[in-house]
Amino acid sequence: MRALSIAATGMLAQQTNVEVIANNLANMNTAGFKRQRAEFQDLLYQNIEQAGTQSSDTGTVVPSGIQLGAGVRTAAVYRVTSQGDVSQTSNPYDLAINGPGFFRVQQPDGTDAYTRAGNFALSPEGQIVTDQGYTVSPGIAVPANALSVSVNGQGQVQATIPGQSAPQTLGQLELVRFPNESGLQAVGGNLFLETASSGTAQSGLPGSSGYGTIQQGFLETANVNPVEEITALITAQRAYEMNSKVISAADEMMSMTSRLGGG
Repeated sequence: MRALSIAATGMLAQQTNVEVIANNLANMNTAGFKRQRAEFQDLLYQNIEQAGTQSSDTGTVVPSGIQLGAGVRTAAVYRVTSQGDVSQTSNPYDLAINGPGFFRVQQPDGTDAYTRAGNFALSPEGQIVTDQGYTVSPGIAVPANALSVSVNGQGQVQATIPGQSAPQTLGQLELVRFPNESGLQAVGGNLFLETASSGTAQSGLPGSSGYGTIQQGFLETANVNPVEEITALITAQRAYEMNSKVISAADEMMSMTSRLGGG
């Protein structure tokens, strides 16, 4: 009976949906996290009677025909890149991007990764690094005797040095944009990699056209709305339950048919 396999595809699809929702909820407090959304497509149809075919020798045609679907499949798990809320931390090395853009991070193998999580710190050498110790490009070092460090909205990093009346400029942070941010590959650790789908990284200064500004002492929180996620979870659970009922009903129908045949 075709209903068994159709309902099974529905249960598998909702299982994927629940897994995506669970990951969103698990990362509610992850800085810079971007929630995901499962998207589905219907499967191929079996054409038992083609719409538009002639139904008589006088030229009448079948108005709608008969098509039977084969179920559903997961088409994509889309990443929603809308900005999360900005939370004040008062840590001078916490940086939030207010608007479009990513920080560029250099991984240990020398390749670039990108992140929205600006919970940075200083390495033993005084460089600004991520919480995993990866250098934040372009590799700005803070002097050990710096009294304070400031980062303005345009990404210029300055430090107050003893004996100097004017702040010393240490470097300039850049932001990176992509034609298709949803095409970035998440690799964990709040990091993304460029892919053929994301397009080539495009660098720019914070505050310039098309790029966000930097907010020192703030962090971008996850763009997860717990109420929406719980609502979606309940909907997915009900859909899974209804598909399981279809399997139970189809099984009962097959049992009844076998009993009639045996009688």
